Amino acid sequence: MYLHLGGDTVVECGDIVGIFDLDNTTASLHTRRLLSRAQKNGAVIAATDDIPRSVVLCTAGGQERVYLSLLSTAALLRRLDEEPWK
Repeated sequence: MYLHLGGDTVVECGDIVGIFDLDNTTASLHTRRLLSRAQKNGAVIAATDDIPRSVVLCTAGGQERVYLSLLSTAALLRRLDEEPWK
């Protein structure tokens, strides 16, 4: 199954490592390092042109991807709970 992150961006649910609130997590040095490393590696994918509200960390085929979504973590988690496999 897939999770729609906004815009034209969807990710496979099995690839999701975590969904994080951007305002809360960017205060951490470790998160800033992760985002910086992902950006340098070209692994940051913006699902919106507006200011993102959440970060979705995924691994697919051993590669790390960081998605920036306009949707809140609560909205994304609600979408996961509403999927038919639950």
